[in-house]
Amino acid sequence: MHTSFALRRSAIRLDVVLALTIGLTVACTGGKIDSSAGDGGGGDGAIHNPPNPAGLGPAPVDLAGPAANQLGSFALLAKTGVTNVTGSSITGGDVGLSPASATFITGFALTADATNVFSTSASVVAPGHVLASNFATPTPSNLTTVVLAMQAAYTDAAGRSNPDHLNLMSGNLSGLTLAPGLYKWGSSVTIPANVTIAGSATDVWIFQVSGNLDLSAATQVLMSGGAQAKNVFWQVAGQATLHATSHFEGILFSKTGITLQTGASFHGRLYAQSLVALDNNAITTP
Repeated sequence: MHTSFALRRSAIRLDVVLALTIGLTVACTGGKIDSSAGDGGGGDGAIHNPPNPAGLGPAPVDLAGPAANQLGSFALLAKTGVTNVTGSSITGGDVGLSPASATFITGFALTADATNVFSTSASVVAPGHVLASNFATPTPSNLTTVVLAMQAAYTDAAGRSNPDHLNLMSGNLSGLTLAPGLYKWGSSVTIPANVTIAGSATDVWIFQVSGNLDLSAATQVLMSGGAQAKNVFWQVAGQATLHATSHFEGILFSKTGITLQTGASFHGRLYAQSLVALDNNAITTP
């Protein structure tokens, strides 16, 4: 009888502890238990998310390559076209297009170099060049290599698993401060009010977006605590749209296309597996 009573009392105490623990968890998550716990809630199976060797968050996406074809030397790279409605300014890197030809680079008033290996434009600040698949050797093969590197980098970013945050705020990042880590959404992501990326100069952020990315007009992605745009990677399966006079930070990979509306500014690099459309934008590389 005494043994049975002791067992029942222990079970009751365990139930109380469990209830208190669950209550505390719900309170700390605003009434929702974080679905990114454990295996990330993604059911990804084998984990592919190497840690950042220099700081917090995941290892950065590699933009390196052969010296002449280095992905990180491009401020803007696209496959099907690059359009510019009016006077944009691109500083700190090249503009490249492949496999489409220079015919699909519009609004840049290109001036061909005597060798026809590259062109220049008032919209691409020297020493940046404009490169297209139909320019003289070795530009076509170099662009083929760098486009493959772009696709590999996109695949790397998209393939990271075991996220620190899954479907955070159902994709509405309005007013949030984002710590280093791997973030994943099975939906589109909207930024209707300023969002802050906060961390040190060596921390890394990877954002995986399975739908579209939409930054509202006059809204900013802000950096805090020394965080650097070169360590922030946005992998977007859909369309990325930066509305008028907005400001964005990071390395932006889009499987579909990237549109910068009138007066939007960008600190980072633009990599699209289709079209990049510009309209009087200031783009600077990290």
